[in-house]
Amino acid sequence: MKKFVLPFILLLSIFGYAKVEMPLLFADDMVLQRNKPIPVWGWADANEKIEVSFNGQKVKTKANKDGKWSLELKAEKAGGPFTMTIKGKNTIQIKNILVGEVWICSGQSNMEFAVSGVTNAEQEMNDADYPQIRQFLVAQDMSAQPKSHLKQGNWTVSNRDNVGDFTAVGFFFAKKLYKELNVPIGLINTTWGGTCVETWTSKEGLSKSDEFGKYISNLPDLDLEGVIKEQKAVIAKKIENIQGKILSEEELGKVTTLEFSDSTWPTMMLPDAWENQQLPNMDGIVWFRKTFEVPAHLAGKPFILNLAKVDDVDVTYVNGVEVGSNSQYDVSRKYSVDKGVLKEGTNVVAVKVTDYVGGGGIYGDPVDLKVTVGDIDISLAGAWKFNVIDVRYEFSPNNYPSLLYNAMLNPLMPYSFQGVIWYQGEANVHRAEQYKTSFPLMINDWRQQWGQGEFPFYFVQLSSFNEFNGNSNSGSRWAELREAQSYTAQTVSNTAMCVTTDIGNAKDIHPTNKQDVGKRLSAIALRNVYGKNIVCESPIYKSMQVEGNQVTVTFEHTGSGLMTPDRYGYVKGFELAGQDQKYYYAKAYIKDNKVIVYCDNVTSPVAVRFGWADDAGDCNLYNEEGFPASPFRSDTWKTITTDISYKVMR
Repeated sequence: MKKFVLPFILLLSIFGYAKVEMPLLFADDMVLQRNKPIPVWGWADANEKIEVSFNGQKVKTKANKDGKWSLELKAEKAGGPFTMTIKGKNTIQIKNILVGEVWICSGQSNMEFAVSGVTNAEQEMNDADYPQIRQFLVAQDMSAQPKSHLKQGNWTVSNRDNVGDFTAVGFFFAKKLYKELNVPIGLINTTWGGTCVETWTSKEGLSKSDEFGKYISNLPDLDLEGVIKEQKAVIAKKIENIQGKILSEEELGKVTTLEFSDSTWPTMMLPDAWENQQLPNMDGIVWFRKTFEVPAHLAGKPFILNLAKVDDVDVTYVNGVEVGSNSQYDVSRKYSVDKGVLKEGTNVVAVKVTDYVGGGGIYGDPVDLKVTVGDIDISLAGAWKFNVIDVRYEFSPNNYPSLLYNAMLNPLMPYSFQGVIWYQGEANVHRAEQYKTSFPLMINDWRQQWGQGEFPFYFVQLSSFNEFNGNSNSGSRWAELREAQSYTAQTVSNTAMCVTTDIGNAKDIHPTNKQDVGKRLSAIALRNVYGKNIVCESPIYKSMQVEGNQVTVTFEHTGSGLMTPDRYGYVKGFELAGQDQKYYYAKAYIKDNKVIVYCDNVTSPVAVRFGWADDAGDCNLYNEEGFPASPFRSDTWKTITTDISYKVMR
């Protein structure tokens, strides 16, 4: 009798082919939120029966007609490790699960900033063996429509080898919580540098807003792939108009040498990101060249090449000799070069810069772009020749609303967690006044979309960075954004703000002291969520009273009392203005837990400001517990960002 063999496809249709699939969040080493119901969900065949077992619990459900299923486990106490078993037509086992405290860590680059880049990074990584602290790193992705699946992501256990990739603010926050609570801590790191708040907000949330609805309601559906293809062509044409043809292979082989002629190349002022100059919205590879003169008595000597910072990767040559390379976008390049490379007369530095995403080029402080021979510096700041040899166009998440919400937040829902820590705002400083609307809107949108009530939302006020040299009289976008953050903390329930103006870096938008940022955020959580009897907030402006030529300023959250570490007792950062609305630096001192402010140039003061500048690093007013006072203004005069509003980039 002849055997009848069913075709393989028919076998699949009879016995079923779809496997139960879990979100990437549900994986080995995961951390589940304690003391709250535990949502579990996934995908399977339509109507497939599903059973989930966890720590003695067993719950059954069935996939709907679209193959989506979900259920809820009862709340669990902190502990572990446990195993979760999911059974359908196949079986999945998830191992080494802990139950503890889960926090979402989100925002732009200062939350993305990794432990490997912090002050004393080696020491911190050597003290990172905390197997009960774990991070889930969400891969960067964007989408025009809400996604159900993450692009990529995995849980990682904190140890010497892994912690370098943890969010630094999140890690130091988690480390303090773990030591105080002695329960597992899970961090979900969903961050993207340089991104504005609108891309982290759902289209639904924006549409409901009077402020943003007018921009959102008439937006067409975005063809992301089509836009990227079109923009690549536009950028390529623009580059051709700027520099002409792309270099040939023969020319590329000589580009590092002194003999190569770059006379036809365009020029760019360095240090500064190329996005701020001729190459906006471009990622790719660019050659930079700079000639400099060396006197006879320095020729042939060893030297140090300071190349400021390079975003992202550089390969650097002097007179055709490779002298160094680095792939960390936020690290200053400092290359020591042996004798024999420098020549009398004209020399050339050639740098091949590769930028993968975001800002690109050679950036930083002009004093850090130089050749140093002994104790003599030869500045390299100024005009450099440049030539683009490859273009990578990445559509910016800021070009269209909700792109990161759709791809990096929506797939996380409805995972249970305790709260959010957030560090963002630098990308919104040009629209700082509108941030008073957009930031609370995002917080409330997350709460509504997640369906876990008014969960704690704690955020970092912008640190000190002298981006525009802004101040009270010329206007300060950074001060206005800080004010919008203070407004949010005062008007949105269950939020709190961590002040960091004293631990910033006037010359670097990415200050490396993330330890204190994490500790200050943890103090807020330890008091507000976990009931610790500690002071956790910075002094906040309450009121002012004018008496003659003096202003008495009263603060809230003074803790054990106001103080200044200045040995003479002088408080820095205050300014006074009269009816002419012109501010002058003022003298200030602490008396009876208030600050007395006066200024010889303002005999009839009507308004006071504190820390109203891009760089507020000189401010030195604290409470006794070490929390710095938040910048503020008492006036309501028009600011420089008042009339600037959000527009969708095309």
